[in-house]
Amino acid sequence: MAASAAAAVALPLLLTGPPAAADSDDTALQSAFAEAADRYDVPESVLLGVAYLESRWDGHHGAASVSGGYGPMHLTDAATALAESAGHGHHTDGAEDPRGDDSRPVPAAAAGARAETATAITAAAVAEQAAVRAPAARTLPRAADLTGIPADELRTSEAANVAGGAALLAQAQRELGGPPSDDPADWYAAVAGYAGAETREAAQVFADDVYDLIATGATRVTDSGQRVTLAPADITPDTATVDALGLPSQGRDPEVECPRSVACDWIPAPYQELGDGDYGNHDLADRPNSQDVDYIVIHDTEATWETTLDLVQDPTYVSWHYSLRSSDGQIAQHLRTRDVGWHAGNWYVNAKSIGLEHEGFLTDPDAWYTEAMYRTSARLVRYLAREYDIPLDRHHIVGHDNVQGPTNANVSGMHTDPGPYWDWSHYFDLLGAPLHATAGPRGGLVTIAPDYDTNTPSYVNCGGTGTPCEPHGSGAVRLYTAPSPDAPLVRDIATHPGSGGASSTGVNDVGARASAGQTFAVADREGDWTAIWYLGQKAWFHNPADAPTAVNSRGPVVTGRPGATTIPVYGRAYPEATAYPADVPVQSVVPLAYEIPADQEYAVGLRTDSEYYRAVTFDPADHQVVRGEEYYQIQLGHRIGFVRAADVRLGWSGH
Repeated sequence: MAASAAAAVALPLLLTGPPAAADSDDTALQSAFAEAADRYDVPESVLLGVAYLESRWDGHHGAASVSGGYGPMHLTDAATALAESAGHGHHTDGAEDPRGDDSRPVPAAAAGARAETATAITAAAVAEQAAVRAPAARTLPRAADLTGIPADELRTSEAANVAGGAALLAQAQRELGGPPSDDPADWYAAVAGYAGAETREAAQVFADDVYDLIATGATRVTDSGQRVTLAPADITPDTATVDALGLPSQGRDPEVECPRSVACDWIPAPYQELGDGDYGNHDLADRPNSQDVDYIVIHDTEATWETTLDLVQDPTYVSWHYSLRSSDGQIAQHLRTRDVGWHAGNWYVNAKSIGLEHEGFLTDPDAWYTEAMYRTSARLVRYLAREYDIPLDRHHIVGHDNVQGPTNANVSGMHTDPGPYWDWSHYFDLLGAPLHATAGPRGGLVTIAPDYDTNTPSYVNCGGTGTPCEPHGSGAVRLYTAPSPDAPLVRDIATHPGSGGASSTGVNDVGARASAGQTFAVADREGDWTAIWYLGQKAWFHNPADAPTAVNSRGPVVTGRPGATTIPVYGRAYPEATAYPADVPVQSVVPLAYEIPADQEYAVGLRTDSEYYRAVTFDPADHQVVRGEEYYQIQLGHRIGFVRAADVRLGWSGH
């Protein structure tokens, strides 16, 4: 694969971050890269490029990544990391139905069995993975041997960690027979092997991204306040040298639906009858002939890579279309995109979406959504968006945490991944659809767009109830009932029905949170504060002119019909009763608990016919699609919602 193959989504990375204090040395890490490059005879651009793909130069305060890596160079010590962490699976809650279809609820016995399976697989994986992982998961001990630097120092000192990474690259260059060269073009094979990919294709994708980054350059301020720059350079590496790694060529299974610029395996989810009318773990379909695909849902796995693959291959469990590995961005496809996965907890969304699981943990701000994974995910999403004509915006590219509960009973149990530490702004830069202003202050809408690195709202419950989360960049802003940080948070009566809707600063609490890329109608402005219409309330967030957390936008909005007092809002866009044929049971259409005054405005994401995909049998010949009246999808709160076109008036924001 030529180095240019990775260039399709490359963008100049001119990133900013928190300014360092005036009396601090904010160039120490840059110097550490220069010193390590000189000491181990590794081109500095190669060292910087590898580190950016692994960590974006962040040290993560000495915390381990989901794959057991530490520091800017992602030196791995899986035995230590896994001993400190126990994975818990993504859909291990037996009360949750990821399918989200009350016309075919999971039988109680099956739900219990699925929870037990997830727990057993996860516990076994945590106990065994440290012993069975490849040598690539133990690069930190090797770096300690090469440098003489103690392992603890390699984990916690950024400068030491950079030296360890440089030593590993230099050793790889020698072992591969490469010259001790100052020319970055001569280091392609050593770079390709750094991430420990298991196939030639995955190794090449990683190396191609590193050299693409060297070509475009990058600058940012890290999580420790260090300003680091990689100057752009025109390099043409010898990609044929990757042969020296001796990695097997995976080839490409004909079932795989991935762009050529990523490494992608076919690891299918089973489709099996389980007895007593139960089956798993997905439904066969014929999309887009049967239904449009309107959404791509971004998840995190809440488990390690090995556990994730074990779970999706369990016929009694649930399913999603793709998994992405943190360390190198490797992709595994599990379902044909025309089929329906059980992943989002809302059957309407499942029937019209493709699900992507990213290796990581949302409650661990330093579990590392790596640059390598962001980039391959962005390429995959761009490919799928072209295939299914899906707009690249946050109405259609949604997090699992943005998916609404189909009924009031489901709202409080909906999942909250990928959480506030997923960098939506950076992701949309890589998608080639950067978040930017589309109007002036009279545009009537705002799109949330805080600077991820400097925006560090405090959260709790990362390490247990009440435990503060480590300070970390975030793409989310907090919403208050008045223009003051001392005001109460806005309420979410469906997410918190037992407490009168009271929201909290919990990392899993989305009741008073808006995330980057989400667009809302402006309700008011006062000084450095902006108010938006949110769950029927005026919700305020800090938006100072010298450090804005949103950009002005314009677009379609809905309000209530003349004479109406409220706008009924639904968790799914199901047809009216008269649309159902006699042989398909009518599905209830009951408004959610939110009371939306008719004079409030809500940003419109799309207009669609209501649809219900009747799929309750193993044989897809019995499946049917029922269509009815039109709905609009709106940005209701942190999660989307649906309103009947007959209940609202469509207009345009602003003046």
